[in-house]
Amino acid sequence: MDGKKRLNIRKGLKVKIVLKQDQKSGKLTEGVVKDILTKSSSHPHGIKVRLTSGDVGRVKEICR
Repeated sequence: MDGKKRLNIRKGLKVKIVLKQDQKSGKLTEGVVKDILTKSSSHPHGIKVRLTSGDVGRVKEICR
């Protein structure tokens, strides 16, 4: 599924995000969505979310 569209992302979903400090390396952080921070329906770099761990980043992968 596409992490660039808001309708694909909901609270409780397991995702992989890229944190701001990891954008250059592309390192992904896995976690569960707590809040969706992007208000628009889509974003070219991924929807910004806050994980239950408190980490904030853009969704790159939605885990199954």
